[in-house]
Amino acid sequence: MKPRYLILAIACLAAFAAPNLAGAQEQRPPVSQCQAIAQSIPKVTFASFSGASPLVPAVSEGEDVKLTFLGHSTFEIDTPGGIVIATDYNGWYRPATPPDVVTMNKAHTTHYTLTPDPGIKHVLHGWSDIPGEKADINLVVGDAYIRNVPTDIRFSYGLGGAHENGNSIFIFEIAGLCIGHLGHLHYELTDTHYTEIGRLDIVMVPVDGGLTMGADSMSRVIKRLRSSLILPMHRRGPPVEAFVSMFGKDFDVAHAPDDSITVSMRTLPKKPLIYVLKGVQ
Repeated sequence: MKPRYLILAIACLAAFAAPNLAGAQEQRPPVSQCQAIAQSIPKVTFASFSGASPLVPAVSEGEDVKLTFLGHSTFEIDTPGGIVIATDYNGWYRPATPPDVVTMNKAHTTHYTLTPDPGIKHVLHGWSDIPGEKADINLVVGDAYIRNVPTDIRFSYGLGGAHENGNSIFIFEIAGLCIGHLGHLHYELTDTHYTEIGRLDIVMVPVDGGLTMGADSMSRVIKRLRSSLILPMHRRGPPVEAFVSMFGKDFDVAHAPDDSITVSMRTLPKKPLIYVLKGVQ
């Protein structure tokens, strides 16, 4: 066959195949960039990074994500594409702009509400209403991919043992960043949890020192995750310094002048930074 006829034949085959390929891609579930390596190396520490990497799609200038501390364990996350997310939404702390997505973990009434604003399009529960089952969230909203990793929690004030899968760590993959909210974490994470989480560049961590986990246990989780940016939250009782004191020279500490931070893949701290936003002190 002459080259020009061969090229024509290939082009025709591609044209007929394209619709089928497009359909297959539309049906394909989301793929986590943060989990990509974790599944094959379950016990490794997934240090985050700043700058470009062959493991994550390149991010162009201006693709910033803004995180604002609203109160307790509620953060507003604003994506480059204009999606507004509120974490541990209880109806008391609300973004100025009605959120597109809210996440809840149901540990306590301060972390969820069963009567959210009906205008919120996506209300994501970190628990399952079916006994024995786990919440399973894999959702793409605009430029955000949201998934969860269930963990056990204690019943109120430690009474009555553990409530299996009663909390969810929510993970937000936005503009190449892997952002995690630990929720009301009561127990140290297992190797399986770390595998399911993968890499976290930014982590929101409760630092109450006992309502969730003690500072020593929580610090071990954060050291294992080794995120570039650590945002304390859920402070009740002991000062933030009780949590910060658990870290040595491998971590930097800074107190923010306001309640928000804007970050991108290119502006992540090169050394892990515990960044205490205004309102958490």
